[in-house]
Amino acid sequence: MVDALKLIYPTKNSTNFILIKFNKVTLRRGPNILVEAASFSFASRHKVGLTGANGCGKSSLLAVILGELEADAGSVHMPDDWVMAHVAQETPESDAAAVQYALQGDTELTALQARIEVAEHVEDGALLGQLHAQLDAIDGYAAHARAAALLNGLGFKAKDIDRPVNSFSGGWRMRLNLAQALMCRSDLLLLDEPTNHLDLDAVIWLQSWLERYEGTLILISHDRTFLDAVVNHIAHIEHGQLKVYAGNYSAFEVQRAAQLAQQQAAYVKQQREIQHMQDFVRRFKAKATKAKQAQSRVKMLERLTLIAPAHVDSPFGFSFKTPDKTPGSLLTLQKVSAAYAEETILKDVNLTILAGDRLGLIGPNGAGKSTLIKLLAGGLSASSGDISRAKDLRVGYFAQHQLEQLHAVHTPYQHLDELSLGLNEQQIYDHLGGFGFVYERVNETIAHFSGGEKARLVLALLVAHKPNLLLLDEPTNHLDLDMRHALAIALQEFEGALITVSHDRFLLETVTDRFYLVENQHVSEFDGDLNDYRKWLDARRLEAQPMAESGQDRSRKGQRQARAAQRELLKPLRQAVAKLEKNLELFSRQSAVLDEQLAEGDLYDEANKMRLTELLKEKGRVDNELEHIEVQWLEASEALEAAQA
Repeated sequence: MVDALKLIYPTKNSTNFILIKFNKVTLRRGPNILVEAASFSFASRHKVGLTGANGCGKSSLLAVILGELEADAGSVHMPDDWVMAHVAQETPESDAAAVQYALQGDTELTALQARIEVAEHVEDGALLGQLHAQLDAIDGYAAHARAAALLNGLGFKAKDIDRPVNSFSGGWRMRLNLAQALMCRSDLLLLDEPTNHLDLDAVIWLQSWLERYEGTLILISHDRTFLDAVVNHIAHIEHGQLKVYAGNYSAFEVQRAAQLAQQQAAYVKQQREIQHMQDFVRRFKAKATKAKQAQSRVKMLERLTLIAPAHVDSPFGFSFKTPDKTPGSLLTLQKVSAAYAEETILKDVNLTILAGDRLGLIGPNGAGKSTLIKLLAGGLSASSGDISRAKDLRVGYFAQHQLEQLHAVHTPYQHLDELSLGLNEQQIYDHLGGFGFVYERVNETIAHFSGGEKARLVLALLVAHKPNLLLLDEPTNHLDLDMRHALAIALQEFEGALITVSHDRFLLETVTDRFYLVENQHVSEFDGDLNDYRKWLDARRLEAQPMAESGQDRSRKGQRQARAAQRELLKPLRQAVAKLEKNLELFSRQSAVLDEQLAEGDLYDEANKMRLTELLKEKGRVDNELEHIEVQWLEASEALEAAQA
């Protein structure tokens, strides 16, 4: 079962002493200081979100930890025997099967298998016995199943796991590299924007996997929902300084907002922002129709109100202009089908887009969400059916391919001026300034712009057209957290209709009112919010497992193989539960003994003050460890029950 295979190996480090220590580390890029004299430390099992504006030095910091880059000053200390895992940026032109490529991430397993082959060749029985015992100790017999489960969770179909690596496109190769990093039984996992090449379903799966990861994690991500669920510390880089905050990203925003509120100028701006958003929440409540989805969105809007002050000094601030005309009915699809070559992607789609509709498209990867967006945008012709467009329809369409269609030798100013929208020079500068293009950046050619800067420019051009229908296909790719926040705020007030595909759940929850599910060539309204969608995905994955099938045509041999595979899958889970039960019993006994000692009357005499302090400290340590083991035992027991169901 896929859920049963989301196994996280225990690491060597189970205590909370300091394991990574940065001592006055300084990083430069040319003459510019990225991070200056940063001193901080992380303990075992810390899951750290590394945040800050694009270009502030986050990826450089990971490179220092990996040993790929030397700090300009200071030092970094960590255990010599730590196993580190990270996602490779390049994928070799290999003809190895995808599942074998993922397996290579477990270097200890790979080395053991090579030694076993040699021992078998020389017929050394004694050595073979030792090596197979080591293989069993690291759950090597279930490794293939674990690798297949990782690939399944990351969106690979069963038929694809035996395809050669070099047959996959660039985005899917990055998923293979991610699977290889997750396959490694690491003490420290470094992830730099791991969700960039994933769809919503894979993001949700990866989140669950990382929540259970028992090693130390350092994660760079611009997805606040992902950060909130996974991390327990934030290391934020700002103005060359790095500061560590306890808690997830939302907790960081609240803490930072409180710090900014101490500055009078920032405080005044905060209050305007909060009042503005509270007014919007009240207006939305008044017109919300679907109770469950309305409650979900109101909750997210109120959260926006809370975190808005943390972005008070953001360089981004823009709004969508009121459309010149907004017809009541914008687009109507009647029994529309779409196909690429001979393959039908969508079939008999009936959909009407009305003024004010705010729809989020969800569904499995490759089901046709982007195809539907292209149909609506007019970039793809229907193979059958009718599409009716309002006379005054004006579409604003954002897709990743548009970044490549920008003119490399033109400046942001030239791009906007060429639209012939009647804007004067100052209006062009003002408009581009809202998207972070100020001073010399306005008149620089975009040839060396980053992906984030190009995405901001495409959005700036889209906004300038004053569309009455926005079609957004993964608009947050390459955008940092401040820009994503600004986009969410701007979309709140957009008066036209909106349809979006995004793996950023925060954006989906804050700007859409309804969800439509695209699956099996059909498009239908999804009755629920993203929490319901996550449950739907979990149920769908369970149903998809071959072991859940009861096909009559399966041979006896196949049935025996399936039962053996099921036993192999359950073995590590049963071992984990048994080990945790032993630890529970051990620490429960220790806690009981300490309780008896603390009940001694003379312990509280002044003469025994030092012993009392030591016992209380030991009692606290034992109880904390007991609580941690109980949580692990509950999770492992639930996983075992789910696998046996």
